[in-house]
Amino acid sequence: MLTQATLTIRLHPDDDVVIARSQLVGGTRLLDEDVTVAGLVPPGHKVATRAIRAGAPVRRYNQIIGFASRDIAPGEHVHLHNLAMGAFDRDYAFGADAKPTEYVASPATFAGIVRRGGPSDGKVATRNYVGILSTVNCSATVARGIAEAFARDALAAFPNVDGVVALTHGSGCGMDTQGEGMQILRRTLGGYARHANFAGVLIVGLGCEANQISALLGAEALRESPLLRTFSIQDTGGTAKTIRRGVEMVREMLPHANDVKREPVPASHITVGLQCGGSDGYSGITANPALGAAVDLLVRHGGTAILSETPEIYGAEHLLTRRAVSRAVGEKLVARIRWWEEYTQRERGEMNNNPSPGNKAGGLTTILEKSLGAVAKGGTTNLVDVVEYAQAVTTKGFVYMDTPGYDPVSATGQVAGGANMIVFTTGRGSAYGCAPAPSLKLSTNSALWARQEEDIDLNAGTIVDGDASVAEVGEALFRLMLETASGRKTKSELHGYGQNEFVPWSLGAVM
Repeated sequence: MLTQATLTIRLHPDDDVVIARSQLVGGTRLLDEDVTVAGLVPPGHKVATRAIRAGAPVRRYNQIIGFASRDIAPGEHVHLHNLAMGAFDRDYAFGADAKPTEYVASPATFAGIVRRGGPSDGKVATRNYVGILSTVNCSATVARGIAEAFARDALAAFPNVDGVVALTHGSGCGMDTQGEGMQILRRTLGGYARHANFAGVLIVGLGCEANQISALLGAEALRESPLLRTFSIQDTGGTAKTIRRGVEMVREMLPHANDVKREPVPASHITVGLQCGGSDGYSGITANPALGAAVDLLVRHGGTAILSETPEIYGAEHLLTRRAVSRAVGEKLVARIRWWEEYTQRERGEMNNNPSPGNKAGGLTTILEKSLGAVAKGGTTNLVDVVEYAQAVTTKGFVYMDTPGYDPVSATGQVAGGANMIVFTTGRGSAYGCAPAPSLKLSTNSALWARQEEDIDLNAGTIVDGDASVAEVGEALFRLMLETASGRKTKSELHGYGQNEFVPWSLGAVM
């Protein structure tokens, strides 16, 4: 547990920097470091504790976070003006740190909904929605119109139904029908159509789009049934008629959707997607390690966690390959890293296009630094598999899914892969939800908690305040995850977040 006695946080004896707990002014003496602060250092930002020559690596977490772009004096603020990205060799040491998982003898339980029948037969749900999916942007307005018919008190007669949600997107046409972009879109829609948190799904098309309903069903091995219905605007005869027909189809699903009850099931049925957004200098000290501790507990209880956001583990991927259960699993992750290097080069970008402006204001300087904090969300258990975007996650334990770093796109892939819950850490106050999966928010600092508690479910700032340990906050988060899986509403659900955050990854040429 951290204490409040010091003004800074040292993460490793060999680090070149410490982290300011609060704003430091020039002339402040850091007694633990025998250093005097030079200039203003905002909270969450870095202070040099020794002289660093230009070109030399700078370490935090005892890992390289960048290279000095000029000479840095002890006590100086270390940030964008004197720390830059740089290339360095990583030792992937496949499987070197893998170890047997210590499973608990009596796994925890939660009150889940066991699906019997339909596309998600045999799966366990944490929520109970009816979903409306659009094949193409052209059918988005109709999909939303159908869902809006069930807003407010329209579901009063169906108290076990959490809602009717329309998940629309801006793609589905003007694209190669056999290309990678179409494959990803169909894989994403297929994953949602089969998702356990949907009691029933209605797929709405236009009729002439590239992403034809019949091709989508064929590619994803989906079959129409009373709980998986499809139709198009052109066949129905227009917008108003399509909305009316869609409303009737949903009404036919609602009695079945309502005919459920929650029952005790093992925590092994929880699959959580791990996200961080609006990160700051405390993310890798408080919320992310606390989430990692909760992940370790979940895995020990037989559950599954999905770490993603490949551009935001860049430079720290070697910490994951060391935990791979096999060389093959580790090499799958490295292959995705190489794909991203080629992809960004092709698009005339670079892997250091993150941190975002908000991340930088919070104290993060390079993607290397952000990545080292981000991987902490994955805990310490073995990396058991690596999957591509929106692919079904079938292996229990800690899994990696290749996704972009943009949170809505990343979480959409995780939910398509089977995540029935999202846990999202934030240091700046990200606004986010993810229907049909509940999304828990975890703040990295107490100032954010005090300012934006209406959006945050748990405060990890108590760690840096010295009031709790990483393990204690991780335990509290694990218990909150069980309660949420049992039906407790998250802050984002209470505010109505979730439908607008469905953003499939768009790849390939727009024709």
